[in-house]
Amino acid sequence: MFMRFLTSAAALAVTAGMASAEYKLTILHTNDIHSRIESINKYDSTCNAEGEAEGKCFGGVARIKTLIDAKRQELAGQNFLVLDAGDPFQGSLFYTTYKGEAEAEFMEQIGYDVMAVGNHEFDDGPAGLEKFVDTVSFPVISGNLDLTSEPMLKGKVKNHVVLEVGGEKIGIISALAVDTVDTSSPGDNVVFQDEIDSLKADVAALEAEGVSKIIALNHVGLAKDLDIAANVPGLDLVVGGHSHTLLSNTSDRAAGPYPTMVGDVPVVQAYAYSKYVGEITLTFDDAGNVTSAMGEPILLDASVEPNAAMSARVSEMGAPIEEMKKRVVADAADVINGDRNVCRLQECGMGNLVADAMLDRVADQGITIAIQNSGGLRASIDAGEVTMGEVLTVLPFQNTLSTFQVSGQTVIDALENGVSQIEEVKGRFPQVAGLKFTFDGSVAPNEGRIQEVMVMKDGAWVPIDPAATYGLVSNNYVRNGGDGYKMFRDAENAYDFGPDLADVTAEYIAKNAPYTAYTDGRITQK
Repeated sequence: MFMRFLTSAAALAVTAGMASAEYKLTILHTNDIHSRIESINKYDSTCNAEGEAEGKCFGGVARIKTLIDAKRQELAGQNFLVLDAGDPFQGSLFYTTYKGEAEAEFMEQIGYDVMAVGNHEFDDGPAGLEKFVDTVSFPVISGNLDLTSEPMLKGKVKNHVVLEVGGEKIGIISALAVDTVDTSSPGDNVVFQDEIDSLKADVAALEAEGVSKIIALNHVGLAKDLDIAANVPGLDLVVGGHSHTLLSNTSDRAAGPYPTMVGDVPVVQAYAYSKYVGEITLTFDDAGNVTSAMGEPILLDASVEPNAAMSARVSEMGAPIEEMKKRVVADAADVINGDRNVCRLQECGMGNLVADAMLDRVADQGITIAIQNSGGLRASIDAGEVTMGEVLTVLPFQNTLSTFQVSGQTVIDALENGVSQIEEVKGRFPQVAGLKFTFDGSVAPNEGRIQEVMVMKDGAWVPIDPAATYGLVSNNYVRNGGDGYKMFRDAENAYDFGPDLADVTAEYIAKNAPYTAYTDGRITQK
């Protein structure tokens, strides 16, 4: 794959032989908002009134509304689209309470033109996505889903859409990560097709209709987007999500330039959690070729005043849950790090907290090992008072404790699955308690990355016995095969209906307040 990385904002400028009849199109885009309806703090969890007063908050739907309204005015009479690359669902009490209704209402008011289906749109099964699609007026698309056997979604989620903008037809196609069957709950009737094969077919269909300007609006992650840009001919732009990647020419946190070029195809993504709105302007010649791709994500910091009407509606919808959010449950002596770029690669403070809390809750039941998928950890917690709202932002999925029994070999297999996708920073990475393990990332996935597993016996660490039976605790999502943990589906004596994981964690912090986050070497990478 040939990739060209350029660092200037003018990422692609081809002027030689440029046709006189130029067509410009500006795309504003968001991805992975994850129900951050309210503004967020620097840890990507809900900001408070004090933070707003001090100018320390970012994002929130009211800031997105302000920014996009201002851009509509600035670009009046010009060609303009507003796109979302999926996962507005799941991640705050607004989703827990309203199950997509808040996201639908605010995205409708913001005025999106097209949205891609993200994996978390299936968190409440096809019915949850159906309700959202029926509520919004803009098309929701995903080209690599065969929905012919799913009556709730058949005919409602389109393969692609063609929009007329400034007299030109713009085709928008989409693909959703095929591992959504592991990371969410699409059900047995939703069939996933290969992303690249599906996108190639949709490009061909659009080109047969005379559409020459084609955008891929994907929810597959940056690595796959780069692969798609290299291997799907006919694309003019790839707008991505799923990996929560910041591409930027100005931020020192950026994973690459904005846009990142793969050959002549620009690829963009704008982090997550409503913190940025991406802005890319394409210039086409009269043959439909992109001659320029320029832009930069716009940081929605305190300089962007939240839209007053939308802020009032957010407050109104937030009122029923405000009491619970504000309830102080404990104190943290320091930041509890739940950053996905840490917890999905190594032992982290939030992972230890949640795994320790699970094991502590059920230790009197003969359970000795806890495994928590890092994808279930959605934020960090700042030092100081810890509210229930903060805990629920970290653990928003309403997962319950599951206890079960499996062999030592099954535990090893589970850990092997957990470290199988570290290159892609996937959520299956295991945070643990009651065991220690060492892995070697240089070994091929599922080919023996797990080098050593130790468990506690009679007060001492000893090698795990593959033939012995161990009692485990996890969450009901993992126990039922989520994030690739299919080896747990047939566990013995499984009970999936324990207390809510967020409640268990809150009680554990309170019991150990002021809680001090820590790591102790329970996970080692060679």
